[in-house]
Amino acid sequence: MLIKRANDLRDHDVTDYALYQKRREFLKLLGGATLLSTSSPSRAGLFSNDNNDEITPFSDASSYNNFYEFGSSKSDPKRFAQSLKIKPWSVTVDGACAKAGTYNLEDLLGPQTIEERIYRLRCVEGWSMVIPWNGFPLANLLKRFEPSSKAKFVRFETLSDPAQMPQLKDELLPWPYVEGLRMDEAMHPLTLIATGMYGKHLPKQNGAPLRLVVPWKYGFKSIKSIVRISFVEQAPRTIWQKVAADEYGFYANVNPAVSHKRWSQKKERRLGEFFKRDTQAFNGYAEQVASLYKGMDLRVNF
Repeated sequence: MLIKRANDLRDHDVTDYALYQKRREFLKLLGGATLLSTSSPSRAGLFSNDNNDEITPFSDASSYNNFYEFGSSKSDPKRFAQSLKIKPWSVTVDGACAKAGTYNLEDLLGPQTIEERIYRLRCVEGWSMVIPWNGFPLANLLKRFEPSSKAKFVRFETLSDPAQMPQLKDELLPWPYVEGLRMDEAMHPLTLIATGMYGKHLPKQNGAPLRLVVPWKYGFKSIKSIVRISFVEQAPRTIWQKVAADEYGFYANVNPAVSHKRWSQKKERRLGEFFKRDTQAFNGYAEQVASLYKGMDLRVNF
């Protein structure tokens, strides 16, 4: 996966969506070129799409979601997440690091260079999308807090506010939503903190204002609306491990050879396509990330 940067593109200076769509049509005429630029040099943006995958329409990616704090059906998040208040927003950083504290969103984003990347998204349920994200490498953020040698894992936590999130009152899951990564996974160049998608600000139903994107793992690892980042010595017990550890493992790497307890993972349904396609190991990113798991039994460490 070739990653190219838009050095002057910030979250408040993203491409107009209509123009973005026109650029996509232009690229088709060029046969899948990877260079994108707008009419204004100050808004130049680059992204790569190594397989020339067809990008999922924004209307689908923003309306077919899992965000259980706002309901259990795919259409619930778009309907109910608009109650989410994303201004002001802060993130608490704690654990084994030198610069713990509570940081305003603006302070976190200020030093960052926003990039535009196209990633495949594969859900553990068997459906998939291709989404252009705007964001920056998670590693760039984590380094800022100077984690110590005791930090072996990173724990993430989603906002948990029953006043804004109606499903919390029904105790569908053991809230708050918690996810985690091993430190080397978190620091990998592909691991992204997303602040937008399709050249727009990140929609609330997609995890505004900050969400994680780990493209070689099943989508439930890409936690939304992050309010806490903790550097810890032991693997955090994630929300889905609490629910069904035999079905949703900590690593959750996309693996067609390891079936879910109730269905096969060999095939996936790309939104907008009628026929199912073969699922790729590590969601197609094996060349970049397989070395992270050298010597591990990925059937046991699923």
